[in-house]
Amino acid sequence: MSQSMGTNQKNYGSTNERVPNVSFSGVQFSPTEMFDLSENVTANIYNINSHSKKFEQALRTIGTQKDSQLFRDEMQSNLHSANKVVTQTTKDLNKLSSIVKKGDKRQKLQVEKLTNTFKEAVQMYSKVQKQLVEKMTQNFVPSEIARRDDEEAAFRLSQGAVGGNDEINAAELRLETKALEFEQGLLIEREQRIKEIESCVLDINQIMKELASSVFKQAEDINSIENAIEDVHSNV
Repeated sequence: MSQSMGTNQKNYGSTNERVPNVSFSGVQFSPTEMFDLSENVTANIYNINSHSKKFEQALRTIGTQKDSQLFRDEMQSNLHSANKVVTQTTKDLNKLSSIVKKGDKRQKLQVEKLTNTFKEAVQMYSKVQKQLVEKMTQNFVPSEIARRDDEEAAFRLSQGAVGGNDEINAAELRLETKALEFEQGLLIEREQRIKEIESCVLDINQIMKELASSVFKQAEDINSIENAIEDVHSNV
């Protein structure tokens, strides 16, 4: 009985027989997860833009009397934090692109818009980041110069009571030796800090490649949906 009913069952307006099966590989579509990820990406874009503004302000401080090693350490910490946000947002957008493959055209376009906004924010951040790193590596910290001058002055003062040409010459030689040792130590210290600062530079090219790949696949999915709709209309 059940077999005859299944055989004679009519199709009341179903488009299953007329619409191509448009399915894409990837995770199951979840509106809730898409909303949460979209909110995270939006908040992260704001975070990245805030860091860019902060670094633009820092550019006006580097090399001035307000500059200090403590200030630069803070900027370096902010660079690392911002880089982590950029990396995490890239992962979130890639996940969004996978999730939205099961969504509709409006949702796909929403993710595409988010991706483009993120790309603009990253490009601006990368530009300011490079300027900041370059300025930090090219300018001595004022406190380092002051420390060197203070040590030279203190040494000269300690040798002030020395009399006789030979003793004065010996004192000058000790001063030059001490100054040279200080300069070498300062140079080594700066080279180490420069390496640490340069390690903060983000590889924006790799990020853009990952995003471009996701956007391309997403565009293919949108075209597939549009083609499926056109086929339905042509067969009606």
